[in-house]
Amino acid sequence: MAIAELKEAFILLKRLPLIWIPGIIGGFLAASLWVIYNLGGMFFSSRLLVIAWLVLLVFTTGMLVVIKNNGGDIRAMLEGGARYYFKVLLPQLVIIFIGMVVVLLVMITFALIGATSDTSMATALTIGFMIPTIILTFFFDTAAVFEDRKVFESLKRSIQLVFSHMNDVIAFLLVLAAIFIGIIFCLMVVWEAFLFDKLEPITRYNESQLLAFTPNQLLAMIGPEGMWITALMFFIGGLLLIPVFFCYKSCFFKKIAQGVIITQEPTTGEYDRKGRYYKY
Repeated sequence: MAIAELKEAFILLKRLPLIWIPGIIGGFLAASLWVIYNLGGMFFSSRLLVIAWLVLLVFTTGMLVVIKNNGGDIRAMLEGGARYYFKVLLPQLVIIFIGMVVVLLVMITFALIGATSDTSMATALTIGFMIPTIILTFFFDTAAVFEDRKVFESLKRSIQLVFSHMNDVIAFLLVLAAIFIGIIFCLMVVWEAFLFDKLEPITRYNESQLLAFTPNQLLAMIGPEGMWITALMFFIGGLLLIPVFFCYKSCFFKKIAQGVIITQEPTTGEYDRKGRYYKY
């Protein structure tokens, strides 16, 4: 199933050029954040990261609306993004909140058992819990837009679909991961080709020098020219990854959502003298 939806996604990308606009916006924001990080440090870039995420969400949500309607213009994209904005944003905040609670519980647990210094185990437990959570809620945004569901309904719908099509979802995620790795690897090859002269001294480093090598040293080595080339790679990465990700995800969701409907279990009961209803 996953390969058929991938082909459908590429056809969609070719037929609807409007879908590339969120990729352009996302690539520009990623490149801008990288430049701001190099010029202004983590203080400014970390705060602008939240703003960039909120801005990009308008366009990615609008992209889902365009895919849902099988067409549209930039106005329809922006109006759709505004209409479904909070239906997509709020489930994301719920997932982030769950992650924060998990981290807090893990820290408290390790503090109680006196293992606060074992950060690797705490990190592994947190990641081990969050990965299934992310997988189960992976389709919350498509459920919110394609089926016009509310916050917790979209999360519930995603969980139900993943459980119903676990093998297909795993295949989909593997193909998606392969696409991401392939694109990122190609960009890294191009990046290294542009900066080969600046990175060449690293090939002569011994093992101890490589272990002591820091990201700040790498930034100093590539210089301003390398900063702008890296920003270009970030732009191209966002331009490619965002449209492919959401198109493929949308096509796959439409496929697995066919004929799978959540129904409420019938209940029986009776009313008492005060009009209160009791279920059996």
